[in-house]
Amino acid sequence: MSQRNTGVTPQVVNVHACPVREVLDRVAGKWSVQILVAAAHGPIRFTELERGIEGISRRMLTLTLRNLERDGLVSRTVHATVPPKVEYELTPVARELHETLLRLTDWAERHRVHIAESRAAYDTEHAREPADA
Repeated sequence: MSQRNTGVTPQVVNVHACPVREVLDRVAGKWSVQILVAAAHGPIRFTELERGIEGISRRMLTLTLRNLERDGLVSRTVHATVPPKVEYELTPVARELHETLLRLTDWAERHRVHIAESRAAYDTEHAREPADA
């Protein structure tokens, strides 16, 4: 007979997980990751990001950049030219995050075949079970 883990309550989970979840939700978003990867090579202009990130709208790019800047992950520099030249660059904290993303990407590449095979085996094994099981 197994012992129950009585220390796990919704309050305990929320106290520890909510702040982390909030940060991960922001930095792991589809557009945030692509912006971080694109800006990892040095300062980049808005139009370069817009052209380089397939499927992102101007509005979504603007909102995501604003949120990344607010979170201290991207710095925005406006150069006094006509028209103004605006560049975005990763902050030191975001550079550390980028290194972590590279490790995660490496892990995913090394294990993607295993995960695909595991999914296929699970789906085959559970194909006859009712959907609500």
